[in-house]
Amino acid sequence: MNDRPCVATIGFFDGVHRGHQFILAQVKEEAERCGMTSAVVTFSNHPLTVVRPGFEPLLLSSPEEKTQLIVNTGIDRVEMLHFSVEMSMLSAETFMIQVLKERMNARKLIIGYDNRIGHDRLAFDGLVKVGREIGIEVIQAKEYREETVTKFSSSVIRHALLEGDIKTANQVLGRNYSISGKVVAGFHNGRSIGFPTANIQTEEKGKLIPAGGVYAVRIRLKDEWFKGMMNIGHRPTFHNGERQTVEVNIFDFCADIYNEDITVEFMHYIRAEREYGNVEELKRQIMHDEAQCRYLLSNDPS
Repeated sequence: MNDRPCVATIGFFDGVHRGHQFILAQVKEEAERCGMTSAVVTFSNHPLTVVRPGFEPLLLSSPEEKTQLIVNTGIDRVEMLHFSVEMSMLSAETFMIQVLKERMNARKLIIGYDNRIGHDRLAFDGLVKVGREIGIEVIQAKEYREETVTKFSSSVIRHALLEGDIKTANQVLGRNYSISGKVVAGFHNGRSIGFPTANIQTEEKGKLIPAGGVYAVRIRLKDEWFKGMMNIGHRPTFHNGERQTVEVNIFDFCADIYNEDITVEFMHYIRAEREYGNVEELKRQIMHDEAQCRYLLSNDPS
């Protein structure tokens, strides 16, 4: 058990979006007020993958990315648990005793307005009762609302990304959505028409790849930031098969970056992928895409 008492919250926190950040700020504020540490209990795998075998949700953040995003909010401690069949069978009371009380030394638990805990799916009133019996004060978090967004949730972000609605996704996240991976060899189609691309092999298992198409992006490479355009799709003009590729053209850049780690932030959706009549027609379109990306990115705060 951690000796220092803490104020904790619990949840999957996929993406650590603005709604999550609002709850985490309440945890941090309460911990500071009480002279305790702030803590988050979360999971490396989505609980639904255990509760509903065969269900593989598309994720907005890897466990490592999620941990860093939570730490970036100022939370003192992140307890990353693996959600197992055994854990899914625990009652809310047993979970609170074993994890929150004995493992975390939690004195207060702040939960979202729609949170449920345990095999018995206890909601706020039931958790308050259990908390009184075991010495944990259960506090209901305030709900975050904003007129421009109907609901702050991971599902809203997933839906937006799958529709190519980068503006909504980034607004709800409170940052630019990103994917990371390694630069690997591709089909070299871009190089053959004057637009060399870095083919990205994503390494974040289950991470959601946005809708196919062309995007204006920012690229982090070797701790430097660049601007560019990304294509997600199947390169139909070149008939390269059905395997989806994720490739980025980095503006004003020329270097061998194979096997380098790369992160791409999505800034603007430009257009859907389509098949062109010939390579020259595609090249003209890409030149137009580049001009549009450069214009949009030049107006973005960097």
